[in-house]
This record gives sequence, C-alpha cells and structure tokens, in this order.
Amino acid sequence: MWIVYLIMAMLLLVLTILPKIQNSHWVFRVPEFAKIQITYLIFFTFILGFLVDSSGYFWYYQGLLAVLFIHHGHTLVKYTPLYPVKKHQQHHQSSGKLHFVSANVYQFNKNYNQFISLIEKYSPDFFMTMESNGDWEKSLRVLEEDYPYQHKVTLENTYGMHFYSKVAIKEAKTHYFVADDIPSIEIHMKTDDGFSFVFFGVHPPPPSPTEEETSKERDGDLLSTAQCVKDLRKPVIVVGDFNNVAWSKSSILFRKTSHLIDPRIGHAFVSTFHAKYRLLRFPIDLMFHSEDIFIKELKTLENFGSDHLPVYCEFLIDHHNDEQEELIQTASTEEQAEAEKMIQEGIQESGDRDAVVTED
Repeated sequence: MWIVYLIMAMLLLVLTILPKIQNSHWVFRVPEFAKIQITYLIFFTFILGFLVDSSGYFWYYQGLLAVLFIHHGHTLVKYTPLYPVKKHQQHHQSSGKLHFVSANVYQFNKNYNQFISLIEKYSPDFFMTMESNGDWEKSLRVLEEDYPYQHKVTLENTYGMHFYSKVAIKEAKTHYFVADDIPSIEIHMKTDDGFSFVFFGVHPPPPSPTEEETSKERDGDLLSTAQCVKDLRKPVIVVGDFNNVAWSKSSILFRKTSHLIDPRIGHAFVSTFHAKYRLLRFPIDLMFHSEDIFIKELKTLENFGSDHLPVYCEFLIDHHNDEQEELIQTASTEEQAEAEKMIQEGIQESGDRDAVVTED
C-alpha cells in the first residue's frame, strides 16, 4: 500500500506539472482536461496516506498532496457556486428570453430520432449541431418547418456544422480560420422584439494521440474567432465543442482577447464529455458571451447516444444593464502578441485529416 501511495503521489505531481510547461504537444495539454478528476484523486490519495504504513517522509508527501489540492482547488472553486459573483436584476428594457441547444451529435451516432425528440421536447429558439454530416442533415429535415432559418456546413470529416433557427437570420458566414476543412460559423440574428445579436459556433480539432499531435490548430482557430468577435458592436455568444477547458491558458487568452465573459464562473462546470462515463467527464463544450447578454440557465441535457451531452442555455439581452462590465478582462500587450503568434502557428500547422472519416 505504501508503494501504491508513493506512485499515486508522484503521478499526481507529474500531471500537475505537465500543463504548466508551455508546449503544444498533446502530452502536455491533455492533463488540463482532467483537473477535476486529478483534484479528487489528490484528496483520496491524501486520505489513503493515513491508512498505510508510513516512512519517515510521510508528512513531506502529505504536505505535497495538500499543496497540490490547494493549487487545483484555487482554480476549480471559481467554477462552483462557492465563488461569489454579482446577481443581476432583469430590467424592463431587456429582450424576451431566448434559449438554444448546442450538441456535438457524434457523426457515427445513428440515433437521429432521439435527438429530434430532444429538440421537440425543449423547443429551443435555435440549435446547432456539430459533427453533423449528410446523413444527419437529411434526418433533421423534418425540423425545418419549425426552424425555417438554416445555415449548413455539411462535411464528412467529423467537423460538419448545422444551424437551425426560429429567430430570423439576417446574415450567415462560414469561416475557415486556420484550415480549409475546419469551419466556424457566424450567424447574425434579429428577434421579433427588435434585438440583434451574433452567434458564433466553433469546433476546433483536439490535441490527442488519435487526432492532432499538438494544440496549435485548436488554439489558432479559437484565437482567430476571438479577434473576429472583439470587433463586433453587437451582443455576441460563442458556443461549441472547444476541445478545451475554461481554465487552460489558451481559453483564458481567448476570453481576454474577445472581451467576453465565461458564464460558468460562479455557477457550475457543466461537464459534457464523455457522456457515457460520469467519472471521466470533462467540461469541453464551452460558451462565452458579451456583457449585454445575461445567462438565466446553463445546463446539460439528457444523452441521445452521442459521446457529448448537449448543452442548453437560456439568456436575454439587456443593453441598459452594466452590471457585468467588471467581469470583462482584456489582454495585455504581451498577451495580444502571444495570441497573434498562436494564430500564425495554427495557420502554419498542417493537420493531416481525411475528407471522409469512417468509424472503422
């Protein structure tokens, strides 16, 4: 048991140190995803220490584990209700409530009807699918009568995106910021009560041993979106499978560069992946919004066979409420330069992806 305790303590130390090394290889970036699980393991290993036959170095190891727990806890507590954030009041000048669903459907998931039933159940004002290919597009046609406004990017490489809306679409664009097979969508909408806003949908490739070797394309794509968003003069929401976590350096740089707010702070992790394994679930489907958008509810919905849980959000727009201004953080000159460098590295990175991906 003492050997197990020592191995766990050293492993948790390594997993804590690796993300601190600013290297884009997946070996250094993947441990960021598991910060929640690592923190739990640190706690249980600390408890285990009192149950094993110890050596003279016992308290050194326990002290190390305590420091690691505080280190991770200091970050994670921001994404819980324990972290104080100002509660805002809805003003009468605000828009009506809007709600949407964002879902990585998993391209090879054939439970089309289950997803359609989910959309019919929650009846969002608009919804976005990621990893949706031609088969998914055909299956979702039954919803087009209820969702007359659409923007479709049909791909077979697991990066297709489809957007369906009851709210009028005034303009729709597809961006390919770092690669010609990785789209992001920009949707300008206007509500019946006269409120205009912009929805960005993103799905950059993840750093992993089975996909991209580094995070360069992911980070370059996200920071390109941030640069695009910061120049808009409308309320903005950026949503999607970021293949990133909110506390990573690149996510924080995204938030500062875009001048957007992370609604998870002071509320909840909203973990989405992997849908089938609760103990191995990471919050990688993220959302950020401008200061004039106020989130009323943000949560996951029931699984429909994908490897991601869908995300449900209810929000309103209020141009006359400045209570969220203090939540905006901006990038320093050094951080702006770093963002530009990461964008260029993302563009230069050559992702080796097939145009048609099969499940085999």
